[in-house]
Amino acid sequence: MKEGDDNIELDQERALVERAKHDKQAFAELYDKYYSQIFGYTLRRTADIGIAQDVTSQVFFKALKNIGQFHWRGAPFSSWLYRIASNEIADTFRERKRKREYIKNNSDAPSISNPSPENELVLAEEELRKHEDFLYIREGVSRLPVKYQEVITLKYFEHMQLKEIALILGKREGTVKSLLHRGLKKLKQLMEQDATF
Repeated sequence: MKEGDDNIELDQERALVERAKHDKQAFAELYDKYYSQIFGYTLRRTADIGIAQDVTSQVFFKALKNIGQFHWRGAPFSSWLYRIASNEIADTFRERKRKREYIKNNSDAPSISNPSPENELVLAEEELRKHEDFLYIREGVSRLPVKYQEVITLKYFEHMQLKEIALILGKREGTVKSLLHRGLKKLKQLMEQDATF
């Protein structure tokens, strides 16, 4: 795609976003356009279909609720959605950690049981498990601090350029490049440690 085509596409998207501020049908078009992209990102970050569905629902709920406050900055609308998703994933992980710590510290707390998942989810998770290489890398990435998880996932799983990652995360491009470098170095060290066991 040529640069001129990119500008036309961004102009069309900008017009759609402006309409979506007052027209739910226009927002539905944005939802249809970006749902699978955002779901894929949350799934790669969480490696859990149920959590990814919940987070993705929250992302679009918050986007619908706050679209009136969205200000166009020349980047695709998806950059804003990715930023919301990154925040939601961080919140989800913090909440899950708090619950685990509460249960650990309160042995008399009632046990939390997970409801049995629907057949569709079970099949989808089995399909996900078949991709062992992906899961192995994903597991390694999940052991890194969140700041490295975000940049590695956006760069290598979402195939984004440094400029867009910087916009999503609200950081300078040089900072993103540095985080990528350090994150990959740490990931390599983790993988090498795992290989020695």
